[in-house]
Amino acid sequence: MHDAIPNPVRDRLQACFNAQRRALMEQGPLSPERRAEALGALADGIVRHADDFAAAIAADFGHRSPHETKLADLYPVVAALRHARKNFRRWMKPRRRPIQWMFKPGSGRVLYQPLGVVGIVSPWNYPVQLALSPLAGALAAGNRIMVKPSEITPRTSALLETVIAEIFDPAEVVVVQGGTDVARAFTHLRFDHLLFTGSTAVGRQVMQAAAENLVPLTLELGGKSPALVAPDHPVEKAAERIAVGKLFNAGQTCIAPDYALVPREKTGAFVAAYRDAVSTLYPTLASNPDYTAIVSERHYERLRGLIADARERGARVHEINPADEALGETHRKLAPVVLTGVPDHAQAMQEEIFGPVLPVVPYDDIEEACRFIGARPHPLALYLFSHDKAIAEHVLARTQSGGVAINDTLLHCVQEELPFGGVGPSGMGAYHGEAGFRTFSHARSVFRQARFNGAGMTKAPYGGRMNRLLSMLLR
Repeated sequence: MHDAIPNPVRDRLQACFNAQRRALMEQGPLSPERRAEALGALADGIVRHADDFAAAIAADFGHRSPHETKLADLYPVVAALRHARKNFRRWMKPRRRPIQWMFKPGSGRVLYQPLGVVGIVSPWNYPVQLALSPLAGALAAGNRIMVKPSEITPRTSALLETVIAEIFDPAEVVVVQGGTDVARAFTHLRFDHLLFTGSTAVGRQVMQAAAENLVPLTLELGGKSPALVAPDHPVEKAAERIAVGKLFNAGQTCIAPDYALVPREKTGAFVAAYRDAVSTLYPTLASNPDYTAIVSERHYERLRGLIADARERGARVHEINPADEALGETHRKLAPVVLTGVPDHAQAMQEEIFGPVLPVVPYDDIEEACRFIGARPHPLALYLFSHDKAIAEHVLARTQSGGVAINDTLLHCVQEELPFGGVGPSGMGAYHGEAGFRTFSHARSVFRQARFNGAGMTKAPYGGRMNRLLSMLLR
């Protein structure tokens, strides 16, 4: 695969990489003073260009609410940069570690040092947040960074390149644009760490490319994140919060609720409550400035195919179009859909949906719901709706997911003090806040031997003294 990459692409990326590697060797990691300055300047730059980013993203999507862009793409980045600026000096302080008694009076400590040159590959669905939130941790740790944003949102990627160039020398941070050939060449560079956010299928390819150079990886993938409504929770409240999380960015969110598990006897009430919630949130769709379009014709047709497949397999399709509008394909706005009676082998139950389509799966008891979740690949998020602490602890103990939000959706992702990442098929590694700083740092162990010490006890020739020592240690 590497041989198929055009030479000019490889050469351009290698030149960027070599410039950063050379700067690292000649100047060292970014100083704490430069980190603080750069983190603050980038936060200010995002704020200064907020309207420009909202316009670029809207143009790339066909339409996206500027409120959603500022709330989900820009605010988390500004918060992450300012949080890192405030705290990175504390995170980077050496940590003393205790030494076993037989090696005293030696001492031990851990130094947190930057890894070197870091690569970030970001997706299209939140093109600013998912490029710059990991950059906050990598920058706080003192690394030099190359960012490859998505070609599906070219206007936003171009603006990212402009803003980064206003603040950074290319030997510090650089944005490289391009299509799949650039992405392939990028993932074959000998980074000291590579973070990829995107689909599981592409994640496998990235992992194979990185393995050629033994590049350590953080993978942020996705999966089918369930929303489990417990019997004790009012379905009206759960439906409203699930609708908010599902339809934000028209469902094009890696942690969006993918399907809902609902007590069997409450399924009809949930579907009705969800329809009411959607109608309140989005009374119109076609020209509603709050309702986002599907990003491309290919994704639009993929979603329509999921719905058609479910219908052909016997599912009931509940379209929610409150104003009964004609949604032309040119707008790429897809009416929210609920699927009931959808068989497990349907595409909508096998693939991550990534759109405004919600399968509803009935269950008879909490243990059955937990088994249903556990039988599938570990998702990036799990949403539980229950006020019963015993139920919550049972579900947490019986399931696995990257993160959890209880009685709400999405909001665990914007807590800088909580690590964000997947588990198993939904990803590996984590970032946000201190977790991001640790991901992009090397914890370097340092043992210092004291001037006067007992190290002579452990050297040859061995004999009775060593036998007595080992007898004591192994007792």
